[in-house]
Amino acid sequence: MRTRLIASMAVLLASSTAAYADASDGVVKIGILNDQSGVYANFGGKYSYEAAKMAVEDYGGKVLGASVEVITADHQNKPDIASNIARQWYDTEQVDAIMELTTSSVALAVQAISKEKKKIDIVTGAATTELTGAQCSPYGFHWAYDTYSLAVGTGGALVKEGGDTWFFLTADYAFGYSLEENTANFVKANGGTVSGAVRHPLATTDYSSFLLQAQSSGAKVIGLANAGLDTSNSIKQAAEFGIVAGGQRLAALLFTLAEVHGLGLEAAQGLTLTEGFYWNRTPEAAEFGKRFFDRTGAMPNMVHAGTYSAVLQYLKAIEKAGTDETEAVAKALHEMPVNDIFAENGKVGANGRMIHDMYLMEVKKPGESDVAWDYYKVLATIPGDEAFIDPAKSGCPLVSQ
Repeated sequence: MRTRLIASMAVLLASSTAAYADASDGVVKIGILNDQSGVYANFGGKYSYEAAKMAVEDYGGKVLGASVEVITADHQNKPDIASNIARQWYDTEQVDAIMELTTSSVALAVQAISKEKKKIDIVTGAATTELTGAQCSPYGFHWAYDTYSLAVGTGGALVKEGGDTWFFLTADYAFGYSLEENTANFVKANGGTVSGAVRHPLATTDYSSFLLQAQSSGAKVIGLANAGLDTSNSIKQAAEFGIVAGGQRLAALLFTLAEVHGLGLEAAQGLTLTEGFYWNRTPEAAEFGKRFFDRTGAMPNMVHAGTYSAVLQYLKAIEKAGTDETEAVAKALHEMPVNDIFAENGKVGANGRMIHDMYLMEVKKPGESDVAWDYYKVLATIPGDEAFIDPAKSGCPLVSQ
């Protein structure tokens, strides 16, 4: 009798241990870390948090029998603050994965910590190709877009249209440098020239001296290698100097639906830009956009939709792996195709880059917009294998050359 009781207890203990091994402590916790009060607050911000919660709700709120929780914090665009939050989340709050990570310097810092802690990070808000290049991680993934894909779209298109001389107005940190470099390479590869560049601090309020340098360069195209309110304010102040009226063209190298809405069609009309998602492109995207609008009062851009996709795919990977253990989930993320409202037949390269189609857009004139938030004409689809760097050429040491 005693032997049977011990045996039964051993079976119960083993089954209980197995259940917790499937989903760690019985909860899968995802952290959305981004800018919620600065220049990128509408670019991602609270809207990305809502997108993440939508993905969890659409998945059913549980994975492997464990509840799924989403938490969020504002990193204020500061790598030290982001690093402290990430360490606290991993060390004391049992966070399993961190996502979004707007601002490239922040994303690089948190990806390094995630690599150290052997935790998954999926970047949707930052752009630098270093994330899947020299600083790639076996547990790091880059989802929505990057500086290379933006350069292929907007940079390549404008040179072909005759914009063959460029001057750059660049945000003075990792993202801006990467976007300028990638775009300049495409300009030169297509027969164009770059006459110079000037760099401005993140979240500056006065662009006059920078814009005057760009204007005096005589370049046909002024490439705005910045984002969020920095780009919007650059465009507004450029109008005050009569830059576009004087015959030069502005290229918004990272500009999304959120910024177009903030600027308004009157000011934004005619801008050429590249996004990885547009809510009015397919019926499925439109349905998602309506649901997103109902809870936020805004239509989603590629960062919001990309965050939804990243969270959904992470939960699918846990299901496929049969556990939330990092190595197994990372392996599943590399193996699984991505098919959802954001990506059609997307795939994850060996360097962690999710490869999917991108779209070259032109902002409509006010009279061309039929419904609210209908701001884009899709000029071209850029196939994923053209839009993103071949993983074998990315410089990622994890990729076999």
